[in-house]
Amino acid sequence: MNDMKAMLLDSTRCIGCRSCQVACKQWNSLEAEETSFLPSQKDTARAFVDQGYQNPRDLSDKTWTLITFNEIEQNGKLNWAFSKLQCMHCGTDARDRNKWPACVVSCPVRALEKTEKGPVIWHEDRCIGCRYCMLACPFQIPKFEWNKPWPRIRKCTMCFDRITQGEAAMTEPACSKACPTDAIVTGERGKLLAEARQRMKDNPGKYNSYIYGENEVGGTCVLVLAANGVSFDKLRYPVGLPTKALANQTSWAMKGLPYAIVALLAGMAGVYTVRRNKIESQQNSTKKESEVGTNG
Repeated sequence: MNDMKAMLLDSTRCIGCRSCQVACKQWNSLEAEETSFLPSQKDTARAFVDQGYQNPRDLSDKTWTLITFNEIEQNGKLNWAFSKLQCMHCGTDARDRNKWPACVVSCPVRALEKTEKGPVIWHEDRCIGCRYCMLACPFQIPKFEWNKPWPRIRKCTMCFDRITQGEAAMTEPACSKACPTDAIVTGERGKLLAEARQRMKDNPGKYNSYIYGENEVGGTCVLVLAANGVSFDKLRYPVGLPTKALANQTSWAMKGLPYAIVALLAGMAGVYTVRRNKIESQQNSTKKESEVGTNG
């Protein structure tokens, strides 16, 4: 549905100021996190550079949106290309289960929900921390609270609590409101697609001719424009994704989950029974030996 709330990210307008990151932290009351700009022991120099020069290095349960600093070689020169990582809010029809995001379909307790307004939200009171959504998401967006005693999944909600208030000042997410260059624009998906095409038409040679998110995994509610000559994988967006929603594949995998759980429990029960019988047998043997020794 093209009237869903969506966002258009124009990387040619982004100046890397990270106002959106700050606004996201403030609105969602996200904690600061200790960061390091040093490669880990498992990182090669190439892998470190490919991830970008930003800090923090990646999204986390405390960082729901991230501006990446990417070094791009163009015409023999190195240039900066900034991009914004966040939840892509997959799916263009909340009423059709076959078009739901993979994370929503994979959640066994319906903690994630594709809303009719567009954003994919999560209900923290339902989350059991199973992390199936992390495995299902093609964009690797949901993050886990590794340091919490009762951990949950956390991610961008497109400020669903803001855009559903109905107040004039709250019609767009915090990140979009804070952007000083209109690199982030919020509106209806259909109108934003038209806006993206119009920008391409008005600025020949400026943009990559592809609109990222228009068709990926059935279409997303976050659309991205890149500069001409800049591939989306250089901006840390996964490429080569299918154009159909992943709900069917995910549903097929999830159908086997109950059987897998039953098989696991049965296996654990079998191991416990064998182990218990072995221990009881050893105890009986020891008891009999002790009785023989006493009678002798």
